[in-house]
Amino acid sequence: MTAVTPRGAKPQKALSPRNIMLYGALVIFSLYYLLPLYVMIVTSLKDMAEIRVGNIFSAPVEITFQPWVKAWSEACTGINCDGLSRGFWNSVRILIPSLIISVSVAALTGYVLACWRFKGSEVFFGILLLGAFIPYQVLLYPLVIILRELGLFGSLWGLVLVHTVFAMPINVLLFRNYFVALPEELFKAARVDGAGFWGIFFRIVIPMSLPIFVVSGIIQVTGIWNDFLFGVVYTRPENYPMTVQLNNIVNSVQGVKEYNVNMAATLLTGLVPLVVYFFSGKLFIRGIAAGAVKG
Repeated sequence: MTAVTPRGAKPQKALSPRNIMLYGALVIFSLYYLLPLYVMIVTSLKDMAEIRVGNIFSAPVEITFQPWVKAWSEACTGINCDGLSRGFWNSVRILIPSLIISVSVAALTGYVLACWRFKGSEVFFGILLLGAFIPYQVLLYPLVIILRELGLFGSLWGLVLVHTVFAMPINVLLFRNYFVALPEELFKAARVDGAGFWGIFFRIVIPMSLPIFVVSGIIQVTGIWNDFLFGVVYTRPENYPMTVQLNNIVNSVQGVKEYNVNMAATLLTGLVPLVVYFFSGKLFIRGIAAGAVKG
């Protein structure tokens, strides 16, 4: 009887020097990034008397959620003392239409540029990509004039329009590159079966494109929710998004500096992008790997 020779790579020990160095480095980097979050959380759960003792790394002796309540509904910015709640709902009203419109238009534009190319489509795509390299500061004043002429300056819909326009270059690039990688035979077969422009888009392209929609959605959610520049320039105080209100609370020069309230307000402002990343992280990686680097 002939002895079977094992094939393949030789199994490595779980605690080999290489693995110990690798996991040790990962633990150190993780602690480096998580330490500020830990400080913010424990500080937001202390009262001011405990914060004044000075040890920012110590856990709270007596946990209190009053700073979170005050950050949400009682913190003052100027004459308004309604906390972040008004800014939160303003951000929601800006985010939802901006997300739906920008992703829909970008997906449709990417579909046309990938599957229904026309004369000059590559030139149009190149010009569109140039928009991604133009500094925002250059366009601030022209956009003020455009929004004023449209009667949208200071309103939430003006900010929705701004976010939609600025989202086009990168999102069209994502969708166009993803759609180019889809099998061309599918579209030919669909056209033989009588499917037209919209039939192919809704029945074939969209069902196969969930990962890239997730990638585009995450980019838009984080970009719109974390925006400060457009929010402070193109809206009025009653329509300020959450990030602008956070800045006003943290940089308030009136009264005592309440670090626990500031930390709680910062965590509340970052909660939406954090939840989105937490629940859609795997799809985000799949979408980036599947289409964002192709084309």
